[in-house]
Amino acid sequence: MGVTTWDYFVSFRGSRLSIVVLKGVGGIGGLDRIGEMNEEECEECGIGGDILEEIMSHVPLVDLASANTVSSSWRSAVAASLLRLNTPKPWLIIHSQSTRSPSAVATIAYDPRSNIWMELQRPSSSIHTNNNSNGHYFSLLRSSHSSLLYMLSPSKFAFSMDPLHLNWQHVPPPIAWRPDPVVAAVGNHIMVAGSGGCSGIPDDSTPPLEIYDTTTGTWEWCDSMPTELMESAAATWLTVAADPHKMCVYVSVKRSGVTYWFDPRRKTWGGPYKVRGGNDDDDDEVFFSAIGCGGKGKGMIVVGLRGEAEEVRRVVMWKLVGIMDEEEEACGEAEGESGYMPSICLNVMGDFVFLNNPLEGREVIMCELKQLGECRWGSLTVTAAALDDHHYHSHFTKLVLSCSNVTLPHLERAFNPPSTPLLKITYPNCNG
Repeated sequence: MGVTTWDYFVSFRGSRLSIVVLKGVGGIGGLDRIGEMNEEECEECGIGGDILEEIMSHVPLVDLASANTVSSSWRSAVAASLLRLNTPKPWLIIHSQSTRSPSAVATIAYDPRSNIWMELQRPSSSIHTNNNSNGHYFSLLRSSHSSLLYMLSPSKFAFSMDPLHLNWQHVPPPIAWRPDPVVAAVGNHIMVAGSGGCSGIPDDSTPPLEIYDTTTGTWEWCDSMPTELMESAAATWLTVAADPHKMCVYVSVKRSGVTYWFDPRRKTWGGPYKVRGGNDDDDDEVFFSAIGCGGKGKGMIVVGLRGEAEEVRRVVMWKLVGIMDEEEEACGEAEGESGYMPSICLNVMGDFVFLNNPLEGREVIMCELKQLGECRWGSLTVTAAALDDHHYHSHFTKLVLSCSNVTLPHLERAFNPPSTPLLKITYPNCNG
């Protein structure tokens, strides 16, 4: 009899598997109560093979890091469950930072695979840097195209692109200081562009685009952005998406949808292109759009707001299979009236799209892109005690959202480094 006959919760602590049967006659391996078993006890109860794989598919990814070290049979069960039964899914990571004290940062993450919220605690000494610089946060966190976190001041620049953001690169700042820059990373290049009061260049000059080469550790000036982008040359008015497979960066005007692409290797621009789909005669015009790239073969995701800022009536989404050919597919839409929402924050990774109103951080809309154009919409309510403890409601708190493909090897390296663990993950009181 298969274990899916019952509803149950499983977790892993140390080398013991904890199983809670919620309903059903009998239970897994004859257990109908809360039980904790090690490897030998599981074998005695007949839990192995397909049954053990099924159980592992219900264990949170964080706990599988420990289960993977028990024995070769458990390691095989973990691998099989992740490959066939319950594959890893992108995490939504929310950083809550005090604007008065940048070093005060609380971080929680949502794992769609396990449907749980987690608190991520990083000792300040565990933040790895490429030099002997202090690992503390020195300015406000910023995010770009879902996976890039960075900090920028007139004298410092630091960025992190690893899934758990444990490794930070501290490099010299760009030559020109931009208060609201457009930043993107693709391959070995970090692009910084924008105007809005640049310092470090002549007043009558057009602000150049700067590229940092992570292999040579040097900055290089390039031609400025196209005129249509320069008219809105700040992160407040532009949205970016990085395509690591085509090795290019897309930059789009949020209000008009006019989009260009930039190749950091050839230092050339292309465009403009149309990225907004739908019928131009629609009564509800798209007044705002944001773009994102899910990964290889996923195309570009475009999310638009229809109606007006004071009364958003629909959130629409398109997938551009080939931006150069302007080939589009309708993904879906979420209807319903909303309050004041002049913009929307978009994070895309793989088949998952996360949306939220920057003015209301408590709710995040999640969409999983299925086959044949199907969209599975859902809503996440952020009720984590971790953020409440760090003055989540304070007017002096900034929320920064990112998205990461966290895998079992990433967690194993964070939990079992050569010296002190780099990360501690707990389950706050928000998974009731």
